[in-house]
Amino acid sequence: MATVSLVLGSGGARGYAHIGAIEEIERRGYEIVSVSGSSMGALVGGMYAAGRLAEYKEWVLSLNWMRVVKLLDFTLSKGAIRGDRIFVKLADILGPRLIEQLDIDFTAVAADIAHQKEIWYQKGPLLDAIRASVAVPGLFTPVIKEGRVLVDGGILNPLPIIPVVAAQADLIVAIDLNTGDASHSHLTLPRNQYLNRSGVSDEWNMPDQNHLDDIFTQKVDKIGGRMDILLNSVEVMQASLAEYKIAGYPPDIVIRIPKNLCSFYDFHHALPAIEYGRLAARDRLEAFETGEPL
Repeated sequence: MATVSLVLGSGGARGYAHIGAIEEIERRGYEIVSVSGSSMGALVGGMYAAGRLAEYKEWVLSLNWMRVVKLLDFTLSKGAIRGDRIFVKLADILGPRLIEQLDIDFTAVAADIAHQKEIWYQKGPLLDAIRASVAVPGLFTPVIKEGRVLVDGGILNPLPIIPVVAAQADLIVAIDLNTGDASHSHLTLPRNQYLNRSGVSDEWNMPDQNHLDDIFTQKVDKIGGRMDILLNSVEVMQASLAEYKIAGYPPDIVIRIPKNLCSFYDFHHALPAIEYGRLAARDRLEAFETGEPL
């Protein structure tokens, strides 16, 4: 059985694709021995390392637009969303876990903007590490602790490859959520096109979509109506940084998830994103196993 060090990139709701990719990697008989992640990569990776990925998947599959909106505790200071409601639920799923007590090596990457450097969480409370790593500037309030101002790890390192090198696994597999490349052109993207929340079908359990769109629009308007610009800017930066990380230390396999899979905050579209991640992982692993060019 080949062992894998897994690198999970940042990218908002596209991070659900990590779930499907992990399931496919395990289904094909690989053993994941180390995980590092930034932002949603840290969240999904932390759930996996703690043995709670199935429970997390069950919860996100239950989320429709209204449930997502109810989780957004908006504030006018330091960030748009405090995230308390979300992390109460994540705490219910995870329980009190220390990183050093997990069964596999795990690293969550955050960015300390006060000192302009990466912070690697490899010990201490798992939920605290995830909270720091997912704090997208302008969207979630930062974590301020011991003179540090901690925000989304993707700001400095959207694809944290170096933390898994010490595991000395047979393969390093990286999942990049910010590619503009149609790496899997034969795979059909879900109907929820990027930044287009209209026309969502009933298969995603979305009753009275027009009404829910109005509610969400009102929420976004309260924080200035600039969310799309902010998040698009972050994604452009992260896509460029991820390519530098890949060039600097090339993984054995890169699974590329296109940016137009869904928008950064389409957290009610878990099912199609998970399935796309599974299919994308299947493509890359099959190519690797048969010796085809990657």
